[in-house]
Amino acid sequence: MKKYVRGTAIVGVLTLAVAACGSKPSDSASSGSSANKDFKACMVSDSGGFDDKSFNQTSYKGLQDAVKERGLTEVKAESKSDNDYTTNMTAMVSAKCNVIVAVGFKLEDATEAAAKANPNIKFAIVDSAPKAPIANLKPLLFNTAQSSFQAGYLAAAMTQSGKVGTFGGLQIPTVTIFMDGFAQGVRYYNTQKSKNVQVLGWDDQKQKGLFTGDFEDKAKGQNNAQNLITQGADVLFPVAGPSGLGGLQAAKASNGKVNAIWVDTDGCISAEEYCSVLMSSVEKGMDVAVKDAVISVVDNKFDNTQFTGTLQNGGTAIAPFHDFDSKVPADVKSELDQIKADIISGKITIESKVQPKAS
Repeated sequence: MKKYVRGTAIVGVLTLAVAACGSKPSDSASSGSSANKDFKACMVSDSGGFDDKSFNQTSYKGLQDAVKERGLTEVKAESKSDNDYTTNMTAMVSAKCNVIVAVGFKLEDATEAAAKANPNIKFAIVDSAPKAPIANLKPLLFNTAQSSFQAGYLAAAMTQSGKVGTFGGLQIPTVTIFMDGFAQGVRYYNTQKSKNVQVLGWDDQKQKGLFTGDFEDKAKGQNNAQNLITQGADVLFPVAGPSGLGGLQAAKASNGKVNAIWVDTDGCISAEEYCSVLMSSVEKGMDVAVKDAVISVVDNKFDNTQFTGTLQNGGTAIAPFHDFDSKVPADVKSELDQIKADIISGKITIESKVQPKAS
């Protein structure tokens, strides 16, 4: 997998959208190159949908980028609930897709079953890896514990109350990996600075914490965030997809008393209406990983080797500070850079058990 550099080549694309639950597909075409118009690049979202301002949306951008750059035909199925995964995966197989990308841990069973049953189709899945390799399935994983460690340090450095809070959607590895890194980053700050900043909402040692129970309900996210704020947290780290947007709503409603750090993508771009309360974001380079996986199939260079995004290869990172650039002290910025270097070198070891193996 090549190092993370965003491409800019734009050519035409034919798009066919296949919706869940039997909705009528729609298609549209635009002018430009159609050199590979018979090649179908396909994607199935999880229940958060393609406009979740988070991992589905970022992954979908990768599909779109590949389609535009190579003149492919796009086919996508948006899942409205967990019950749609097998149905949508079957629809992609029936559409005679050349490559099918599944977005999210929750699609692993449907994806693995489809890959085993259709060895002539190439598959990729974001945030999951089969227990045993499958020849036509490429896992795309990200060690977000590393960048979340930086986020935890940043939160601890910026809190005024001495309390920071986090909550998740579901207690699954792709969520708790963020929360583990965040908690350990706060702990590292406390050790380095002889402070006692508290983490509310997650105990990484006991693996117990606060969850909404889904990724869709913004009201639940807002309630969880408000509970954390009531307990004194003035920096929030929601790891809950669209549900987490409720946490940003709670922060914005505080009129400057509470701020947040977003996940999966740069929140100042994906959810710019909340940029005024976002110190930074923990980014996963899902768009580039998906694009590379799709293009590898176009170029007959596909392999099933797991890709793991890290701080070293740019597959995960903390986003720019945007509106907080002048508010984050220069020494904190320098310390964050040193933490990155120390994680890469192995001087700092993160202890989250759900970190993916290095690729």
